[in-house]
This record gives sequence, C-alpha cells and structure tokens, in this order.
Amino acid sequence: MKDGFLKVAASTPSIRLADCAYNAKQILGCMEEARRNGVKLMVLPELCVTGYTCGDLFLQSTLLEQAQAALERVRTGSRGSDLICVASAPLKKENKLYNCAVFIQNGKYLSVIPKTYLPNYGEFYEQRWFSSAPAENSAIRIGEELVPFGSRILLCCEEMPELCIAAEICEDLWAADPPSTAHAVAGATVIVNPSCSDETIGKAQYRRNLVCAQSARLCCAYLYADAGDGESTTDMVFAGHNLICENGTLLAETQLFQNGTATTEIDLDRLSFERQRMTSFPAARDGGYLKIPFSLRLSPTQLTRPVNPYPFIPSSDDDRRERCEEILSMQAAGLARRLEHTHAKTAVVGLSGGLDSTLALLVMVRAMKKLERPAGDILAVTMPCFGTTSRTKSNAQRLAEAYGVTFRQVDITAAVEQHFQDIGQDPQKLDVTYENCQARERTQVLMDLANQSGGLVIGTGDLSELALGWATYNGDHMSMYGVNASVPKTLIRHMVSYEASITENETLRRTLEDILATPVSPELLPAANGEISQKTEDLVGPYALHDFFLYYAVRWAFPPAKIYRLARYAFGELYAPDEIKKWLTSFYRRFFAQQFKRSCLPDGPKVGSVTLSPRGDWRMPSDACADAWLEEAQSL
Repeated sequence: MKDGFLKVAASTPSIRLADCAYNAKQILGCMEEARRNGVKLMVLPELCVTGYTCGDLFLQSTLLEQAQAALERVRTGSRGSDLICVASAPLKKENKLYNCAVFIQNGKYLSVIPKTYLPNYGEFYEQRWFSSAPAENSAIRIGEELVPFGSRILLCCEEMPELCIAAEICEDLWAADPPSTAHAVAGATVIVNPSCSDETIGKAQYRRNLVCAQSARLCCAYLYADAGDGESTTDMVFAGHNLICENGTLLAETQLFQNGTATTEIDLDRLSFERQRMTSFPAARDGGYLKIPFSLRLSPTQLTRPVNPYPFIPSSDDDRRERCEEILSMQAAGLARRLEHTHAKTAVVGLSGGLDSTLALLVMVRAMKKLERPAGDILAVTMPCFGTTSRTKSNAQRLAEAYGVTFRQVDITAAVEQHFQDIGQDPQKLDVTYENCQARERTQVLMDLANQSGGLVIGTGDLSELALGWATYNGDHMSMYGVNASVPKTLIRHMVSYEASITENETLRRTLEDILATPVSPELLPAANGEISQKTEDLVGPYALHDFFLYYAVRWAFPPAKIYRLARYAFGELYAPDEIKKWLTSFYRRFFAQQFKRSCLPDGPKVGSVTLSPRGDWRMPSDACADAWLEEAQSL
C-alpha cells in the first residue's frame, strides 16, 4: 500500500450448482491464494455461493439456508486476515429475496449490497425470483449478525483515506444510469462488480470496452468478476472474463473459459490526483450514503502492473504508427492555420541535420500540402559554425533536396568571431558564452531571412528540451511558431522513423535513417576528428529517463520517491539505481531553475496530455523553490 498502490484481484472459482458447501470451500481456496499473493481486496462472481443459474431453486428454503451456512463458513475462514472478500449470495429480507454482494473481512460481515437493476429480457428473467434494491439503507440478518444493507453504502479505509469501495452487480453496469455513477460522486474510488455475464459472439470486447469506459468516466478503479465453469450450460455458456481497469486503462484480464484470477495493483494516489485536477469531477456529496470504516495493515506492495518505461510511446507497432500519423497531422494543421492567418509567404527553419529540425521540416512539408502550396515556399537554412560536422551538414542538404524545399547555406563562423571580438570573448574559452553566441546568431539569421521573405520562423525545440531548459534563451528557444513544443524527444525518434518507413523516396529514406543514427547534439563545440564531440545525453542525462520523470512529475504530480520507485521497476537493470537517482535529482534542479524560459514560449500546438505552455497546461512561477523536491530525491 506504499505510494498509494493496493493489490486487488477478480477471481472465478469452479463451482457446483446448488452445492453451497462445496462452493464455500472453493471461495476459501481463492481467499487463501489471494492472501499468499498479498491481495487486499478480492471480488468473486455474482451468486457464486449458490451459482447464478439455479432457476426456481432460488425459491427453495433449503438452498437459501445452505447459502447462509456457506457464508458463515466463509466468514469464519476469513478470521485473522484483513483481506476483503466480496462473495455473492441470495439473501432474504422481510419476505423478499435479493441478489446480494457480501463484503467479508477478518471474521465480520462489513456490508451487504443488493442488486438494483434486474434483467428480465432475452435469456435473463431475474425478476421471477429477486426484488430490486430498496431505496433506503437498512440492515439484514445473516446468522446472528445484523449487517448494513442497501445500495448506498461506502466502505472507507481508516489508514488509507483514498481507498473508498462501493459495489454494483452485473446488469447495474449495463443500465442507463449505473449505480456506480452515484457511488463515485459520493466518494467511491474503487467499484467492484460481481457478475454473471454469459458469453456470445463479440460480447467480450463489448464488456471490456464497457468496464474501461466506466472507469474512465468515474476516474476510478473497476474490478469486474465474471462467472465461469460450473454454471449451467443448458442455454448459455460462461467464460469467467475477469477485468481490472483504472481510469480507462485495462490493467489485467483473464483468458476466456479458464476460470482464472486477474491480479494487479491499482494506484489510488493517481485516481485521487485526477479527481483533484479535473474541475468537472464534482466534490463528494453525501447522497444518503452510509460510510462504514474498515482497517487495513499498511505494508509495501510488490508491483506487477504494467509500467511502460516510455510513457509517451505506444507499445504496439500499429498503435505507434497511428500515433505518429495523428501527431504529424495535428502539427501540420496547427502550422497551416498559422501560415494562413498571418499570410506568410514563406516558412523558415534552421535545418541542422538533427532529429528536431528534421521533424519540423516534415511538419512544414505537410502543412504546405494541406494549403496546396509548393514546397519551395519553405526556406531551409543550414548555418555551419565551429561544431558542425560534414555528416549533419550533408544530411540537411539531402533532406531539403529530397523534399524540394528552398535550401540556403549561411556560414556564421565569421559573424560569431566578429561578435567574440565585439564583446571580448576569448575564442579558446569553450564556455557557455562560446556556445550561446552561435545559437543566438543562428536565430538572428533566421529571423532576418524571415523578414526578407515575408515569412515565419518555425521553431524546432521539443518538449524534453523545454523541461530541462536545454535551449539558449532568445536563441533556439525563440521562434514565431514552435511545432515540436509538446512532442518529447523519445517520441520524435519514432516519428522520424515512421516517416522513413512510409516514404517511397530511397534517398530520403536513407537520409532519415542516418539522421536517426546520429548522436543528439547541439554541435556548438568544435568537432573531434570530424566527429560530433558534444553529445547531449552525456551532459543532461538519458532522454528516456527524463521523459519518464517528466510524464509522472507533470501529468500525475507524483513525488520524487514514487517516480524513482516506478523508474527502477520500469527500466529494470537498464539503469542502475544510483544513475536513476542522479538524473532524477538533475531533472528537478533543471526543471525548477529553467522555468523562466518556459514562461515566454512562442505559440505551438498541444498534441498530448503533457505540455509546458505557460498559456495552457503548466503555470508555474519562475522563482519557485525546488528544495523540497531535491531533498526528497537526494534522500532516496
């Protein structure tokens, strides 16, 4: 439960219809396995104590008495454990029978939640036996105990306030107004659903989409346990399709017809932050809910949930290609609108032969096509100086030629040397002034060429560089429209690779592949034997780590300790713990110190959920103190 993680499970035991004693034994077996795996909350299928397909046997007092006796065995067997088990059974109250989810923990019944919506169509006819949940909460007797009973009940963890559990049952989720909506508005962060959903063609995907979508709408975790082997196959089959979703993401599911257990960890801190961030999510309202406290022993949770080390990059090839095409289209649409609005005659870009300027050129070419304008309206300028290598220079020229854009070379060496003389800079002193003079001279050239040609300077800087402040203030930091401003470095590589994979121009493909193989560098220090001597990642750290830190620090507001833990888990042995700690500390130091550069960024299109535009998603004072974050990072 450290860092807000809670291990949960949705399990399908193999049952026997109407054999409650056998079913209780199977449930206890599931509970024992869950305890061994560190699970704190487990949900089982609808009516798993008796079986869902008992038909008119539900009207037999023998079955109902055996169901209560089985629940008592499960309750007794739960003693000594803080695992919360949600088992389901038919329970009678005041001459009415209800389809109920029963919360059991450490020898006690915590609550009983009756089903609200009873299907009575197609193959379902529950209204023949059951009554819908009453409007008001009350109590129900199970054995010698009076237990809270009703559809408006929340179970609230005393040690972990973010953990608030509610339940709905099967058809409740399919209804036009699912009870889980009111549960979440009342404060529930975890919804459990004991279900018995028969399997038909296409239903698994529909069910998956439904559970994921509901967890997204409610910013909650959703545990769905489905009936499987043991239910009657007279007219239906049941697949045991268990699902665990969190805020729209499917974390775990079982294979159909396997009677398995889906186990993972939900992140309650993440859910709490998302609700806090979204002003459209209402503050918790009472709504007549009964809140029942329960206790859990706080203990570390071993992670098994998927954590992508490259959170900006989809895992599958198809999704990755789709993402790249979508972002290129968004960038091009934004640039086309800006060119059209300003009546720009040209679009000017500094083409270095590196990844960022290459992506900017790809976007510019698409924008011109969208506007039905010739590629020649793009002016690509290469500006060699002290650190420029023949490799990047020739790649820039080949790239421009392949796209048919106007290409121009402006050697800035003499201008920078003159500037050194003007300000008294020793050309042998390879300091920040030596580097930034070149960057600012390049920007001046681009701005002036844009003035000459009636155009706009298109910025090439990316999201990762903005986060780290890896840009020269009023140098490459500035442009008239920054198309890459919300695209991280790790994703840019894939976008350029995608363009290489779809082009039919062999020269262009080879050029793009060579650009991909070129070390990332600003090329502001003299080359060594014709090769790049200044490699960015040697100086600021691996972009893979920094993009990971950026995603979780900005998108989810995780503290340094949690980000460090996730990074160690996600990257495995790729980076040593001390290396992760070193660059995490560096990230926070740079992120806070360099905010002043982000406070005056040029316009640029937002393409993802993380952006640092001062006019949009990120508003931070330039003089904010980083001490608390740095102390936490350094103490890891």
